[in-house]
Amino acid sequence: MRSILSPKPLLTAALGSVVVLAAAGTPSTAATPTRSSATRASAVHASAAQTVRAATLVTSPRGAEVRFLELADLIAQGCEPDVLSSVGHVASAPNLDTTLPVLVDPVPLTTAEECVAKTHQLRISKAFSGKETTTYEQMRARLTTLRYPAARIHRAPNFAGRPVARIDLRVGADHLALEVTDIGQGLMVRAFGAPQDVNVTEVLLKRQLDRPTS
Repeated sequence: MRSILSPKPLLTAALGSVVVLAAAGTPSTAATPTRSSATRASAVHASAAQTVRAATLVTSPRGAEVRFLELADLIAQGCEPDVLSSVGHVASAPNLDTTLPVLVDPVPLTTAEECVAKTHQLRISKAFSGKETTTYEQMRARLTTLRYPAARIHRAPNFAGRPVARIDLRVGADHLALEVTDIGQGLMVRAFGAPQDVNVTEVLLKRQLDRPTS
């Protein structure tokens, strides 16, 4: 295990006007929508519906998970091609965030997982560098902007009054997880192995008294 330290209203109105003109039953050709007009209205409606569906996907938990899996796949490609044995795997979410004592020993990380971990550690450390995070909620919010789904971020017991979060990075059959501890103007980001079917908050990590340098 290694740690890294860093210092629709307009559309409705338009379509509504077409309905009103048709309902009036006037023989005027100007009041009767042509086939071309109806086709354009249908196309606009379809485009708007597609946009709404896309926006819903992006802001939904499933959309966040999809973006994370894309990120995980991209990082893994730079380490080992088969590190992601099952891209469709979604980490199981816990019932609740917990601050109860952890009970399970960590498992070793493979060489490929160590490589992936380093990339995650560096990108997180860089994003938090020079920024103080006083609460767990602030930490989680900033991590989600880095494409880590909220469902994969879990509260851990504070260390010396500073917020701590654990990120479940397991995809397929691997074991990678991170512990992120705020230390003021930066973070300590520690990689560890979490056994399958175990919440990352249940893994026992020995507290490092000295700040790691790598």
